[in-house]
Amino acid sequence: MTTTQLIERRLGDWMRARLPAGLADFVMFVLKQGWACLFGGSLLLAIIGTRLIWQDDWALNRYDALFGIAVGLQISFLALKLETWAEARVILLFHISGTAMELFKTHVGSWSYPEEAIFRLQGVPLFSGFMYAAVGSYMARVTRLFDMQFAPFPPMWLHFGLAVLAYVNFFSHHFIWDIRYVLFAGTVLIYARTRIWFRIGRNWYWMPLPLAAFFSSIFLWVAENIGTLTGTWIYSGQNPLDLVSMDKIGSWYLLLYVAFATVTLVLRDPLKGTAVNPRQSPVGPEQTAPV
Repeated sequence: MTTTQLIERRLGDWMRARLPAGLADFVMFVLKQGWACLFGGSLLLAIIGTRLIWQDDWALNRYDALFGIAVGLQISFLALKLETWAEARVILLFHISGTAMELFKTHVGSWSYPEEAIFRLQGVPLFSGFMYAAVGSYMARVTRLFDMQFAPFPPMWLHFGLAVLAYVNFFSHHFIWDIRYVLFAGTVLIYARTRIWFRIGRNWYWMPLPLAAFFSSIFLWVAENIGTLTGTWIYSGQNPLDLVSMDKIGSWYLLLYVAFATVTLVLRDPLKGTAVNPRQSPVGPEQTAPV
């Protein structure tokens, strides 16, 4: 057991010893979700903190500082074994695909980055790719922390086909029809039967995959509002004090399926082709139950 796993286990044991079983599981669910999004949460705190303290006459640009912080976070996560190398490969893949989208979207004027930066590529500050990496980090970490299983999982050609169409639509809708509503329907049809099984201590719970994606997209929309309210990026025609359009919840919802497909390029064990019920195979005393 690694140091971080030992810390997680002790925290879970401490909670369960002091709270009723149901409440302890709920508290641990919230804490583990927060732990899973540690990279993204740290990056958001950096965005807020630098916005509050940064001065225009400082030698280092804020965007470049954010890039340095993001790189430092990634190195620290690997050094402290908060992420595995397999998870790091997932994050790198999503970082690359996210940066490609940033280059295109800023080129067509969907949003912009108003501040100066040395570390930038065609007007896109390099820290921006880490915001997509944060989504990949969350999905890889939450799958491991909750010992998730996805069952019954649809055929892989449908799974990856939907992700490819969703990713392409982020580009193609600027030139041809926007098929997002078809894609929304596709997520429900393809994953309607898929349950996300997750474990807290020795107890198993489940949630429909599309519902979990919808809830996650709301939290990402909230995070995006933090980005615009701090002026870190601005949508075309948006006042920095305006809330981001609710339509972006749908965009994040689809992007989560792209991120999920990227994760499953590397992590396949949680995917179960047939329906399973982990509750029928309880954690035995010889196994180490996650928190």
